[in-house]
Amino acid sequence: MTKTTKSNSAVNTEGHVLSEDEIRAMGEKDYMNAEQLAFFKARLQQLEKDLLKNAGETTEHLRETVLVPDPADRATIEEEHALELRTRDRERKLLKKVQQSIASIDAGEYGWCEETGEPIGIPRLIARPTATLSLEAQQRRELKQKLYGD
Repeated sequence: MTKTTKSNSAVNTEGHVLSEDEIRAMGEKDYMNAEQLAFFKARLQQLEKDLLKNAGETTEHLRETVLVPDPADRATIEEEHALELRTRDRERKLLKKVQQSIASIDAGEYGWCEETGEPIGIPRLIARPTATLSLEAQQRRELKQKLYGD
């Protein structure tokens, strides 16, 4: 069983803490082994927990209605609420990707490019644990979008 100890480490069944550096140092033959999958699952679960906590805090914050007589103050408060809601909307989309990534770990598909089937790569997954495309496939997709639009 794997337990999370920090956002950048996981504990394997022998109790050894795997750090980002140890994950990066593993060879190609170790790609997406049980320890790496446990590392990324723990990282994604922590991210999911943080996103859900932020959503709860936003809900509570928005419920705290403050009546302010000054129109300028009221406008400032409304703008802050709008900004907070936009941020939460982005986080809601990220939460969906995080949950999909956790499901792909459980299905044994995590870490492989959806387009080419090649490894996404440890450095890319550490930087963006919800990545579903290899760097080259992502660059091709972005180029197509730039040339042809969405």
